[in-house]
Amino acid sequence: MLSMLSRKLRRDLWQIKGQVIAVALVMAAGIAMFIVTFGVVDSLKLTRDSYYDSHRFADVFVSLKRAPRSVLSRLHDIPGVMNLEGRISFGMTLQMPKLQEPATGLILSIPNHGEPLLHKLYLTMGRYPDVMSVNEVVADDAFIEKHGLALGDKVEVILNSKKRHLTIVGIAMSPEFVYSIAPGAMMPDPLRFGVFWMRERSLEATVGMKGAFNDVLLMTEPTASDNTIKTQLDQLLELYGSQPSYGRELQLSNFFLSNEIEQLEIIGWITPFIFLSVAAFLINVVMSRLIQTQREQIGMLKALGYSNWEIGLHYVKMASVVTVAGAVIGVIMGIWLAAGLTNMYAEFFRLPILKYHFSLSIITTAVMICFIAVYGGIYVAVKNAITLPPSEAMRPEPPTTYKSSFLTSYQWIHHLSYLSRIILRQLERRPKRAAFSVLGLSMAMSILIFSFFIEDSVNQMVNIQYQKAQREDVNISFVEPVSVSAINSLNQMEGVLTAEPYRDVPVLLEFQGQKKQTSITATPTNALLRQILDSNNQPVSVPETGLLISEKLADILGVKSGDTVSVQILEEKRQELMIDVRSINKQWLGLGAYIHTDYLHKLLDQHPRMTKAALKIDPQKQEQLFERLKQVPQIIGLNIVEVLKRTFNDIMAENLYKTMTTNIIFASFICFGVIYNTARIALSERWRELASLRVLGLTDKEVAYLLFGELSLLTLIAIPVGIFIGRMLSFGMTESMDTELFRIPFYIENSTYGYGTIILVSSTLISFVLVWRQLNRIDLVSAQKGVE
Repeated sequence: MLSMLSRKLRRDLWQIKGQVIAVALVMAAGIAMFIVTFGVVDSLKLTRDSYYDSHRFADVFVSLKRAPRSVLSRLHDIPGVMNLEGRISFGMTLQMPKLQEPATGLILSIPNHGEPLLHKLYLTMGRYPDVMSVNEVVADDAFIEKHGLALGDKVEVILNSKKRHLTIVGIAMSPEFVYSIAPGAMMPDPLRFGVFWMRERSLEATVGMKGAFNDVLLMTEPTASDNTIKTQLDQLLELYGSQPSYGRELQLSNFFLSNEIEQLEIIGWITPFIFLSVAAFLINVVMSRLIQTQREQIGMLKALGYSNWEIGLHYVKMASVVTVAGAVIGVIMGIWLAAGLTNMYAEFFRLPILKYHFSLSIITTAVMICFIAVYGGIYVAVKNAITLPPSEAMRPEPPTTYKSSFLTSYQWIHHLSYLSRIILRQLERRPKRAAFSVLGLSMAMSILIFSFFIEDSVNQMVNIQYQKAQREDVNISFVEPVSVSAINSLNQMEGVLTAEPYRDVPVLLEFQGQKKQTSITATPTNALLRQILDSNNQPVSVPETGLLISEKLADILGVKSGDTVSVQILEEKRQELMIDVRSINKQWLGLGAYIHTDYLHKLLDQHPRMTKAALKIDPQKQEQLFERLKQVPQIIGLNIVEVLKRTFNDIMAENLYKTMTTNIIFASFICFGVIYNTARIALSERWRELASLRVLGLTDKEVAYLLFGELSLLTLIAIPVGIFIGRMLSFGMTESMDTELFRIPFYIENSTYGYGTIILVSSTLISFVLVWRQLNRIDLVSAQKGVE
């Protein structure tokens, strides 16, 4: 037998079932977003760590020109080194029949017998190459998949200026190439870049590295200091033209993967927090208004002997039912969406065993946050209910003190209809209720603006990067620095309209104890194809002396314009220079540092050289040009800017845009939930009043105008407020997504405000229709009676 309060709870929930569903959906959206984001993060971390451990991913990396294998024993003696492996790494050009342009590749040596000690390959098909074969290779699975190749197929390459035909005997993944990109690119493009593995015996003979290596991988002991090991490693290998050693955190593939996880974690906290804050606000409004309309019932219950605790628990139970419903829906939606998003990341990052990891702790955390938000939201409402004395509660709420309205002092008010004046006076006499309604509606609008903002911002970043900054059609990278005079050879190639030389120099920048390893780009005078932009996206020139650095790099080093930084060159003579910072500019991708070509080579006391070139080409002759470039062995990377842009957009569409679409759908739920609850609460507060007006002779249209006219006015006020809050939320997102890899500009399309307004207005109209149907079902006779 149910108690009286239990029956009342069931009856109350049924009477506000529409509001319960709306609030539950808002909560479900917040919980689902939390589970989706952190579920994917947890799955990525778990898969990454287990993959790295099982396939022995190195802790320290170093590249060099050439060193004899006898050096490896000395490296192994460094305290803290557990395992190490020396190998050969070489770039090559791939002659793929499906492509007009040259593709590029990287070929790595593996031991003559067995599998690598470090960076063990995950073979998906086939076998390791035979040690006696000179042309057998293992190829990365993404490249094979894109080109439709199979075991036994041959790939024509130019390796060390020699044409070879490599036979594919195995297909594999590697922990080193979870995120595999070509030199000069920012996004993976397996159609134009492939990784191959060949037995050491065959590769060293092909590239002239007999008994030598140019790449070192180290695994350190758990208690060892990686920094100490790197210092000793650099000292031993400096004679062999080594680059500075670096840890796993700077390894390119791991850097991109870790950055993606970091971005997901940021989004995972911000978006659900916004959604659950709206849910808490919404349930607070619902409970406050419900308690206010049940004022006399509360008084009767107290008079019948029910304690404050029992009455308070009754309303807590009501909120709990709504929260549980939202939690169940949110958990189911979150697990389903997280599994789909995880599968999407498994294709983006080449992880062999990435599956959604069902984490009970994440689900529990999401539900607990929701309950805390809800109970925090209803605290004041329940406190007011249980502290109301019975004698006061059983009396109707004192009527508003009616007095002359300030609106009457304005002459224009008298030109309005009497119904419009009633609406304005209603808002004036209950400003707090109107303010809370506007706040709820504006929060719904702000979430829509925030959800559309990411797409706007990324599109703007792409347009700036690939239309204003990178204006070339093609950029190429060379195996080693070549004379700038080679630019004349490029200009003379058929199909090249303009060619500009650039040089990237690896450096270690230091200022007042802050260090950052990066590269400086030497830029020619009046460069047209590669432009550096200021904060207004206008081109700026590289100063004739000194450095121009990006704002993010300046923040990391703590420098400002006019400071002098220490620049240690990390190649050849390894000079240490002191260079002034002349200016700082905004840059969306990477960490930029620029210097004038003539000034750099004067400091280095070298003839001008280049490591890459930007080309403007004739589209009518690009096929002949690409055929020519395929035969240039010095080229290690070639990127077509239009392809880079398309690849970037495709990947964003596959990852970020799908996530944002989910946010927009959830935001639309919230928008509808807020508006429907606002309209439903207004009806629950004024249903007797509206019914009385109908009895007194007002038509249905006039009654509807009174109810919905007020809500429409509040909605109109909420639109600009919501836009303002949405802009603040979006700006906060730009500040939080400020990483070394990329920053997003604060940019919102005008259409975003239009989309948000359309969804808000549409939700308002749908809510009006649903509430009007309920208003029409009111029994006019019963409405004139007192509370039962």
